[in-house]
Amino acid sequence: MGLGNPGPEYAQTRHNLGFRVVQTLADRRGGSPWRPMGHSLVCEAALGAASQRPAVLALPQTYMNRSGLAVRELMERCSVPSVSLVVVHDDLDLPFGALRVRAAGGHGGHNGLRSIVEALGTGEFARVKVGIGRPRERGEVVDYVLSPFDPAEAVLVPPLLEGVVDAVEALAVEGPLIAMNRFNG
Repeated sequence: MGLGNPGPEYAQTRHNLGFRVVQTLADRRGGSPWRPMGHSLVCEAALGAASQRPAVLALPQTYMNRSGLAVRELMERCSVPSVSLVVVHDDLDLPFGALRVRAAGGHGGHNGLRSIVEALGTGEFARVKVGIGRPRERGEVVDYVLSPFDPAEAVLVPPLLEGVVDAVEALAVEGPLIAMNRFNG
């Protein structure tokens, strides 16, 4: 599940890194065409070069702050337990381009994660955090996350997406311990 906001006006914003990672994963693995399912867009893809583990890739269409609605609905429809969920999202507390894989946890102030934790009643799901850094001026967080990357960062985003996709696949196919050992640090 890649977190972000639907619509072209948000496509290139910092807050949409989760969407962009999942879209890049679908492109890499030749995912099925995207189609609506409840409050999400979904496609199927086989993850992992050797294992070909089937996965449903999803982009909630509820906007970031209501992501939990789409996540819960999709997990119920697909009969997926929370321990099989992987959420990809931006993180203000990590420097731009930094990556952290976590097996579980709280919401850390991220409104999309807060919504998911509330909707599922648990934080027992994996997540891949992608650093976007903090704005220079305090109090500008909303404008910052909803703005596009500056030109110097924008050229670094495509290779960043590829690296995050590697982490997502390792997490989904090899498990959190291997993914954390390989990508955290």
